[in-house]
Amino acid sequence: MRPPREPLLDASTMRFLATGVLNTLLTATVIFALKAGLQAGDVAANVIGYLCGLASSFALNSRWTFDYGGSQIVALRRFVLAFLLAYGLNLLLVLALIRTGVNPYLAHLAGMPAYTLAFYLLCRHYVFVGQRRPELMAPAATA
Repeated sequence: MRPPREPLLDASTMRFLATGVLNTLLTATVIFALKAGLQAGDVAANVIGYLCGLASSFALNSRWTFDYGGSQIVALRRFVLAFLLAYGLNLLLVLALIRTGVNPYLAHLAGMPAYTLAFYLLCRHYVFVGQRRPELMAPAATA
């Protein structure tokens, strides 16, 4: 007998989206603070900002979104790969849309949901699979 399928839209989906909003705010804050406060260049501010956002994303998604209790090193490697795959999909879609004549700003907006969905599915079904943290597992029913 096949196990029941998990619904696509559940609590982890909402936590993933909330984490994304927080990470976006963190990334933008770091970029703007580095540019305004330290007069950092655009590339340096962007790289540092996105590294902060990715680090925050990994920490929040592994512990809060997916309650992951397995190896953090294994999950981190998978997380980076999932990010690169989702980002690559985003970039391919954006460039394809621009080539077909879509306004570049609209093309970037269209790429965002594709990135988000791909990254969520990869995190849920590849990165943070397996062991849940014991303190978050439901207590066993007593007889």
